[in-house]
Amino acid sequence: MSAPNDALVDEVRQRYAEAAVKVRAGASNTLILEATEADSCCSPAATTTDSCCGTPAAEVDNAFGAGLYSADETAELPAEALAASLGCGNPLMVAALHPGEKVLDLGSGGGIDVLLSARRVGPSGYAYGVDMTDEMLDLARANAAKAQAENVEFLKGTIEDVPLPDATVDVVISNCVINLSVDKPKVLSEMFRVLVPGGRIGISDVVAEDHLTPSDRAERGSYVGCIAGALSRTEYLEGLAAAGFADAEVEFTHEAAPGMHSAIIRATKPDA
Repeated sequence: MSAPNDALVDEVRQRYAEAAVKVRAGASNTLILEATEADSCCSPAATTTDSCCGTPAAEVDNAFGAGLYSADETAELPAEALAASLGCGNPLMVAALHPGEKVLDLGSGGGIDVLLSARRVGPSGYAYGVDMTDEMLDLARANAAKAQAENVEFLKGTIEDVPLPDATVDVVISNCVINLSVDKPKVLSEMFRVLVPGGRIGISDVVAEDHLTPSDRAERGSYVGCIAGALSRTEYLEGLAAAGFADAEVEFTHEAAPGMHSAIIRATKPDA
């Protein structure tokens, strides 16, 4: 990995480590980060008193984070899991999880999507979370213990090198994390590798309109803020096809920055 990429990885790791520490410190019922307008996560509109996803202190933004989950989904979750929700969507809405399935969440953070997945797949299913940040892993494991979730496991690793064997899971989900990777083709190939034949992905991510160049995307927000590193719709579709996926689609849901959207990404791994 090149030195610039190393620096980006370190910046992402530091940002999310700080986020986890703030949540565990109980600074607020909503995550508050020392972000500038260009450095917020998921939205370029945050200020120094706003959350990573553009949420004013002690409020829930219905476009980002915990605001994208229903009251029924969040009612029994630990407050820390909600506070650490940094995503741009709700991948469970499109993953259509079934009892008995095994699920993997890439970049699992405080564990909200893993805990909700575990609930949906039931005791005969299982939910894994992978995260590279020790502080987030500690937070997620504490949240799992509070939720008394026994069919979950949080693993330390990167989304470019998932610490699971081939053909382990039925579904891969992820919430506004793939845009942060410095090697997105490797992430897509890892998703394909760990899925069983016939498995599927249900991803939420920030995606750019095709006419925006990488420079255009960088003008709209930082890399660590989930903007500059986002793929375009065509780049996403071509990357999924190159990894071996079929029936890929990218559906824009709401705008995160001019010409850039929170989106739902679906695809399947062909049967062997």
